[in-house]
This record gives sequence, C-alpha cells and structure tokens, in this order.
Amino acid sequence: MLKNLFQHALRDCGLIAILRGVRPDEVEAIGHALYEAGFRIIEVPLNSPEPLQSIATLRRALPADCIIGAGTVLSPEAVLQVKEAGGELIVMPHSDARVISAAKEAGLCCAPGVATVTEAFAALAAGADVLKMFPAEQLGPHVVKAWRAVIPASVALLPVGGILPSSVSVFIDAGASGFGLGSALYKPGLTAAAVGENAKAFVSAWQTRAAASVK
Repeated sequence: MLKNLFQHALRDCGLIAILRGVRPDEVEAIGHALYEAGFRIIEVPLNSPEPLQSIATLRRALPADCIIGAGTVLSPEAVLQVKEAGGELIVMPHSDARVISAAKEAGLCCAPGVATVTEAFAALAAGADVLKMFPAEQLGPHVVKAWRAVIPASVALLPVGGILPSSVSVFIDAGASGFGLGSALYKPGLTAAAVGENAKAFVSAWQTRAAASVK
C-alpha cells in the first residue's frame, strides 16, 4: 500500500528533497545521487521546467522504495497529471481541501502546507497524510513544539523552508518528524555530485540525531 511505503520512507530517512527548477536532462543523475546518500522521498515542484517529464524519469530510474512526488500542486487537475506521470505524493504550499480530496481519490499521499493549527486540523479532516509546516523560517521550533502538544503523535510534522543541517536537531527536539529541503540541498546549476555532497550532510545530521535519541 502506497501510504505504508510513504510512512516507511519517512521513518527510514525523514528528509524530502525539493528539486525546484530541475531539468529533465539532469534529474536522473541527481535522483541517483540523492538515493545513494540515503534519501527516499523526492519531489519535483510543478513550476520547474517540464516537471511531469522529470517525475516520470525519476519513477523509472529509482527503486520502488523511493517515493516520487510533485510539489507546488495547486489544482485537482494537476493531481491527475501527476498521477499519470507516475507521481505518488502531492505536496502543496496551501491546504485547499479540493486538492487534498483529489489526491486521496487518486490514491496518492498528500502533504498540504499549513501555517496555523486551525489549518492543520482542517487539512487532516480533509484527508491529509502529513502536515507540511510552511514556512519554517517564520514558524520556528517553538511553534513546532506547541503544535506537537495538540496534533496527534501519529501525524508527521514536516517543517519546510530554510532548514539547514545545523538546524535539524533543534527542530527534531521540538517535535518535527522530518523536513522538506530546498535550496540548501538543490538549486538550479548544481551538479549531481554537489547535490550528493549536500545530501550526505543532511543525512549525517539526521542520523546523528536519530542515534542520540536511542542512547
């Protein structure tokens, strides 16, 4: 079941690669670099060049345990296009219930963007699988901690926006379940090798914090 695969990927490595601006001709090499570093969830925002082609390429190129999705999904129509391209995860900057419902009806996982507790509970009522806390720079760890007191423990809180390897531990201590990683991981012009090095730094920070939690 897709939701189980997604939840397993989050537990294995709660880092979501956001490849905003990636091109279809470079995405396969970047995808392999991310996978080899330990990433198991990759999204291509729909405001990237030919995003559906990139999503299809990643789905063909990477193992089934790597979840491929789309970001900046703004309409129910876009949800269906993502599914046709082989996408499995719908990531949104907002929490439009129509888009969430379309994702669930299509059998896809959904991570809507929320900035208030009211939005968070409305998104969950609409069928959200996890919550994208956006923008993380504005919300900060103190808000994650406050939300964690009222959002069910089974619901993953995923801060997105401005996350660095140095801030991973602080957010996890506050209750974050994982992160969406943008320009600190990938930005247009970076080689696959450079993205791989950035990815290793994030995975190291994640694993260090995970190891500390079991001591």
